[in-house]
Amino acid sequence: MRAPGKLVPVVLLVLALVGCTNMPPPPLVTTPPSKPPPTKPAKTSEVVIGVDGITGGYNPHTVADQSAVTTALGALLLPSVFRPAADGTPQMDRTLMRSATVTKYQPYTVTYELRGDASWSDGPPIAAEDFLYLWEQMRRAPGVIDSAGYRLIDNITARDAGKVVEVTFDKPYPGWRSLFNGLLPAHLLKDAPGGWDAALEDGFPATGGPFAVSRLDQERGEIQLERNERYWEQPAALEKVVFRRADQVGVVDALRRGNDQLALLRTDSVGLSLLGTLGNTVAVHTVPRSATATVLLRPVGEDMSDARVRRAISALLDRDALVATGTRGGPGSTLRAEAQVLSPTAPGYRPTRPGGVSSGQPELAQAEAALQQAGYTRGAGIWMRDGRPLSLVIAAPAERESYVSMARELQRQLVNAGIQAKVETPSADQLFTESLASVPTGQRTTGAVHLAVVPRPVGGDPATVLASNFGCLQGESAVAGAQPTNPVGFCDASVQPTIEAALSGAVPVAETLTTIEPVLWREALTVPLFQEADSLAVRPELTGVDVGRAPSGPFDTAVAWRRAPN
Repeated sequence: MRAPGKLVPVVLLVLALVGCTNMPPPPLVTTPPSKPPPTKPAKTSEVVIGVDGITGGYNPHTVADQSAVTTALGALLLPSVFRPAADGTPQMDRTLMRSATVTKYQPYTVTYELRGDASWSDGPPIAAEDFLYLWEQMRRAPGVIDSAGYRLIDNITARDAGKVVEVTFDKPYPGWRSLFNGLLPAHLLKDAPGGWDAALEDGFPATGGPFAVSRLDQERGEIQLERNERYWEQPAALEKVVFRRADQVGVVDALRRGNDQLALLRTDSVGLSLLGTLGNTVAVHTVPRSATATVLLRPVGEDMSDARVRRAISALLDRDALVATGTRGGPGSTLRAEAQVLSPTAPGYRPTRPGGVSSGQPELAQAEAALQQAGYTRGAGIWMRDGRPLSLVIAAPAERESYVSMARELQRQLVNAGIQAKVETPSADQLFTESLASVPTGQRTTGAVHLAVVPRPVGGDPATVLASNFGCLQGESAVAGAQPTNPVGFCDASVQPTIEAALSGAVPVAETLTTIEPVLWREALTVPLFQEADSLAVRPELTGVDVGRAPSGPFDTAVAWRRAPN
């Protein structure tokens, strides 16, 4: 070890050298105080909506495409002549229309005047050709919603560059306000490959509302909408709306963290419980859909064309079990359907189920008596007639898991009661446009669907819903063997005049339903189960959200939604 004293000359020499030069002293090195990372500002111009699915298609006029997202996109992207008011009555949408009135009674004519500045997002005006295109598709395409009103139209003419549209009807039609909602861009769709069947299958080629699609990624489960810069009315307060897919657990977690500001999804008892854990973090509401889960008992083939067989099957059903299977304790379980035409949340709804029809549990004695009257006997546990077992086909849309589950529960009930049954699960599009296409009653059919567990549209004008679900082709009711135009496959010449009287306003619809509901129950054509419903959850930083009315629900007010920082 060196002695400390020997270091002194060296230090003195260094100091002397420094003092003899112009070199500055070495810099003083210090560590600056650490700064926190900048706070990421909240995207107050963007709202994320949690949903349980975004798969297409997105045509709001077809039964196969119905979903919460399809309804939402229709309200945000497509123009409508009328939208539901707070009490459910149609209210003219003045962002599109200047006027819409009955201008002549002989023939019955409605004149629509559109705003001159209303245009599609790609430039062309919203005009008469869009009315014409929708009419042509709705009056003849299978699987559409509430087609009866469109089939009453005789002609459509236009003037003033298509901004004044005159619609002439074969007969008076008080329900005309239910028409021409969700107009589609005819200039892009009328000659598109695939035609109507492919319309809006994967997206929207053009929009006519306050938002436009900027990205639609079904694989990633996300749809992004941006403010439509071509929108002629008050611009949306938000710049972007994002639909993001997740399961119940994922959506609730996103709400808890503030990553989602709103959620609209089909929940079961578990989902409702999870939403309950959020406490005051969210406000939770039930949003009914304009569809009733229903078992169709179609009068096709030798067996089902006999009303006694249909009544027997209706009596065999355990409705409580079917509702429990379909809702799993979700909000639809509180909306039991007890009428043939109106849904539980529709204005004027009242239960019409007669005393002889099961309220929930099966009526075995009643079912056995009806089958015996129809000539069936039970041997070795199987109901048979003329040496042939009673064998039925049950169908449900493959994409709707709850309906497939209900179909399998129905199969279990029938098999246990001695009726052979098998379940088929075609795609929703195939089911509604092919399998449930109209067939002559009383005729034995190969590959026919005898029973179907499906969502049945019920949200429109009551007389139109009645005619669309149970009516014949207008004007053909007196023709023997007239074709039905509904998924039920029902057409009765003795009932059709009553339906047409309601459709034309000759008889008030409430009076018509008093007459016809007992007939429909007696014919055992449908067994309504429950009205579909979703859960709406809204965080407090999102304001302007209203539960609304079916079918649009909360989305009719989306243009005024505002988001504050979390």
